[in-house]
Amino acid sequence: MGKPDRPGHQLWSVAYLAVRRVLSLVLLVLRTSDSKEIEILVGRHELEVLGRNQPRPPLEPADRAWLAALSRLLAKERRSAFFVRPETLLRWHRRLVARHWTYLRCPGRPPITDELVTLIVRMALDNPTWGYQRIRGELLGRRHRVAASTIAKVLKTHCLDPAPRRSSATWRHFLRQQAAGIVACDFFSVDTVSLRRLYVLFHPSRVAPGLPPRHHVEPHLGLGHPVRSNVTADLCDAGIGVEFLLRDRDAKSGPGFDAVWESEGASIVRSPVRAPNANAICERWVRTVRSECTARLLIVSERHLRRVLDRYVCHYNEHRPHRGLAMHAPYPRGNVTSSTPARITRIRRHEVLAGLINEYHAA
Repeated sequence: MGKPDRPGHQLWSVAYLAVRRVLSLVLLVLRTSDSKEIEILVGRHELEVLGRNQPRPPLEPADRAWLAALSRLLAKERRSAFFVRPETLLRWHRRLVARHWTYLRCPGRPPITDELVTLIVRMALDNPTWGYQRIRGELLGRRHRVAASTIAKVLKTHCLDPAPRRSSATWRHFLRQQAAGIVACDFFSVDTVSLRRLYVLFHPSRVAPGLPPRHHVEPHLGLGHPVRSNVTADLCDAGIGVEFLLRDRDAKSGPGFDAVWESEGASIVRSPVRAPNANAICERWVRTVRSECTARLLIVSERHLRRVLDRYVCHYNEHRPHRGLAMHAPYPRGNVTSSTPARITRIRRHEVLAGLINEYHAA
């Protein structure tokens, strides 16, 4: 790319070229007519030869100004020898006018922030049936005034089509919708010091989002009304309707257990034989609570087990990092941890279950 032309440089070039042409005209007047005719023929032939090698010669701003001035002096019958067409002269004039009248241009709409662009793209991906106006209305509810044309431009920039963007739901989206009405549960046993076996019934919060995880300790196998009064009451209070109950084929879950859930309108789904991955969340929680808590303590009684599990469940849900949640707790307590790292000397240790588990917090 060439260097940009400066106005002062163009003005001096035009003045220099004008002086040269005026002196050439003075010398031309003093010459004889025969020599002029011969020179004109030679010049025309040179132009014809140059036109064969370079049909469109590059012109400087000074050349354009000089040719535009001569076009006013050239006779009509001689304009056929002029290698510049009339529309070319008009285009030069329009360009000159545009450079001269440089009005202040209106800046237009201010650009939206990157965070708002990310939010628009996220809404479009999460909701395939939302159009420009629907996304605009949702942003207005969050006090963001964005025009529908701006939203359309953002989606087009990110290669997103207008609504509907998908003709059918993906398997991941479909399974997540189905999982909203499924509750998984399982039992695990704990032996006390007196060799009494206690059974713990639990359901994880991962399957029912928004419901605080709870455990239910029942010392007998005949589980009926206590399960309905505890588990089903918690689910109803959270506004979650259970359509399917996923459990394994353990003998502890007898006909009485299934009858309680079926009376609430839920269908019982049994996992395949010897397939722990079919109820992987429950199986993993049993291993975690045993390795970190119950296998490292001597349980005295049912009351002792309830107190231990209450404290461990609180630690598990509010402090313990989870790899499936990007090393965050499901329901972190207190304020959100700031992005600024705390000083090492201001970190305090908090003991859980008399030092069985340690938590570290900023002082």
